[in-house]
Amino acid sequence: MSRLGVLALQGGYDAHAKALRDLGHAVDEVRTADELAAVEGLVLPGGESTTHLILIDRFALEAPLRAFVASGKPVLATCCGLILCAAEVVSPPQKSFGWVDVTVARNAWGRQVHSFEDTADPDSALGPVGLLFIRAPRIQRVGTGVQVLATYRGEPVLVRQGNVTAGAFHPELTKDRSVHAAVFGRG
Repeated sequence: MSRLGVLALQGGYDAHAKALRDLGHAVDEVRTADELAAVEGLVLPGGESTTHLILIDRFALEAPLRAFVASGKPVLATCCGLILCAAEVVSPPQKSFGWVDVTVARNAWGRQVHSFEDTADPDSALGPVGLLFIRAPRIQRVGTGVQVLATYRGEPVLVRQGNVTAGAFHPELTKDRSVHAAVFGRG
């Protein structure tokens, strides 16, 4: 893939850009519909989901994001990105885009002080992927059309539906590049 984008409205987009560059990709920070139209894949990073929703609305990006996902181009959504992609968000309920048939509970892996690092279960599709949870959402329900790619203690933490891969953790903050490589390949 020649050019990938990271939604750069708020949150941890720099670390994703570095992870993608480590894999040999050219990376653009995406803040406008024109910038989104110029990339061949997209990361929806962690951050604060209600803030992301406000900024997506302010910059008129909802329709372009929906069109991007509908185009079939690869999307990686982490932490807050998973919340935005979910079919349903609880604790508390909020708007989401419904691109992945999962129900997620916000901050359900604990508060900031409960952040932790570990590895995915070894029988996960991607193997023992490095996991870093920071106020992470928890996947409570997985729809029938959703593939579970990684689990932690038997719970789904990385899922894929169609061209959207979504994780409850921050792979960009570990040295493990397997999640980014599984979605976008190597540049």
